[in-house]
Amino acid sequence: MIHRLDPQTRSKIAAGEVATRPASVVVELVENALDAGAGTVEIEVGGDGTDRIRVADDGHGMSESDAELAVEHHTTSKLTEADDIETVETLGFRGEALPSIAAVSRLELTTNTGGPRGTRVVVEDDETTVSPAGRAKGTTVEVTDLFADRPARKKALASPKAEFARISAVVTRYALTRPDVRFVLRHDGHETLTTPGTGRFADVMLAVYGRDAASHASTFDSVREVKAGGETATVEIDGLLCYPDVTRSRRDHVHVSVNGRALAEPRIRRAVVEGYGTLLPDGREPVGVVRVNLPPEWVDHNVHPAKDEVGFRDADAVAEAVESSVRDALSTADLRRSGELAMDLDSSLEPVSAESVFDEIRVIGRFRELYLLCEADDDLLVVDQHAAHERINYERLREAVETAGIDSVAVDPPATVSLSSTDVALLEANRGVVEALGFRIAEFGDGTYRVGAVPAPLGRPFSPDALTDVVADVAAGDVSDPRDELLKDLACHPSIKAGDDLTDEDATRLVERLGSCETPYACPHGRPTVLSIDEETFVRGFGRRSGRRG
Repeated sequence: MIHRLDPQTRSKIAAGEVATRPASVVVELVENALDAGAGTVEIEVGGDGTDRIRVADDGHGMSESDAELAVEHHTTSKLTEADDIETVETLGFRGEALPSIAAVSRLELTTNTGGPRGTRVVVEDDETTVSPAGRAKGTTVEVTDLFADRPARKKALASPKAEFARISAVVTRYALTRPDVRFVLRHDGHETLTTPGTGRFADVMLAVYGRDAASHASTFDSVREVKAGGETATVEIDGLLCYPDVTRSRRDHVHVSVNGRALAEPRIRRAVVEGYGTLLPDGREPVGVVRVNLPPEWVDHNVHPAKDEVGFRDADAVAEAVESSVRDALSTADLRRSGELAMDLDSSLEPVSAESVFDEIRVIGRFRELYLLCEADDDLLVVDQHAAHERINYERLREAVETAGIDSVAVDPPATVSLSSTDVALLEANRGVVEALGFRIAEFGDGTYRVGAVPAPLGRPFSPDALTDVVADVAAGDVSDPRDELLKDLACHPSIKAGDDLTDEDATRLVERLGSCETPYACPHGRPTVLSIDEETFVRGFGRRSGRRG
């Protein structure tokens, strides 16, 4: 039952009061639908979302009196007193979200608890009208003319395709973390995402990411005990983890929920990545779904206006529980990638002509099949063999491409690449840039694209699957030169990996080539290639006198 909040409770509520963009409206309405016990949630979006957003669910609905109260400020069915906010187990406050949305739009709510007649509530220009309506059990909220009287806020929005991409990301996140709920997302009349609602992570992964990701993944569940302030709590962690051969260039594909709320929680995402450890190739991020559940009093959902983060009683303890759960889950199978030694860029590129600054270096050993130990006068140099080879490959590619450009080569027969609904929206928002890089693509339906040509610097073609990473890099907005990003990625893929077996001759040749580079001390992604330990460090550590050998 919905009722008005007292002033003390109102003052404690920070999240969910402001509709900042169409995606935040969708978050509020989807969470309300889930809190209402919906088994199906259908979202329809017109344009960038300011024209129309409609969210319909088959949850328990509201009575006429509750529906009328729900559009008033500071009303809710989820709190009775101020202290309840610290242990609330629901996702939001329907009585808070609806009036906040109605303040910047025209809002129409139609609901029914399952009786012979439902209720329609319309809020427009601060006027509320209530009337009978026909509807099956559940609730539909339709929001139109969003920010019509807020021109500054509307002007601050991105392009329609970019705003829809944000909405798609929100719906995808909830669809993956709630496989028991059927989600349908439509944009301008076209269905962009449908999940089955079977309760199986594999089924929703198939719907979102396609067969390749779904077939290279496994579910897991774990229970951990965490302690804070002398108290112990049980943390339940479950989800689905894709194997390390299914990766992306960004962490956006690690989908997380905490106590049912799907959110971009950076600490939990980072813990998931750290759980993969060295299984991930350099510069790659995993794909997976991880749900964390712990006692509500250990979580504060009221710390971030956009609901992207939560507060934990002990964030480090929760993160450690997630990391160890992911690590244990991945340890049950041999997921290591078999690396292949690749020095073959020599066959198509001219050697760097600069005199090597490492000519006097002598390779004296290796550590953990990744680091080369080198003697250089009075210093011990430690060279990361993968980062070093990346730098060599990148500079040679860049030099050649500056004169030859990036060619495209046909993919015969054309390959099909499945993209998530979010990636489809990002691709369409940045299609011109992607095609200028050398991809030739055509929409094939159901989130699938036919790739007819791919970039091929110096005849070395990208895999058609690289389309996903390129879309993510371009759409992120922090890539000043997409072509240069292509070269960095291409330089990484054939480079020496951890565990690759180098002969002494290969190791010496690698160090000499690194010294010939224009920027030998960092890989293309900014990581150091060489660390130096001078002799004085050993002298001090072993209590020797400088210069004494005996």
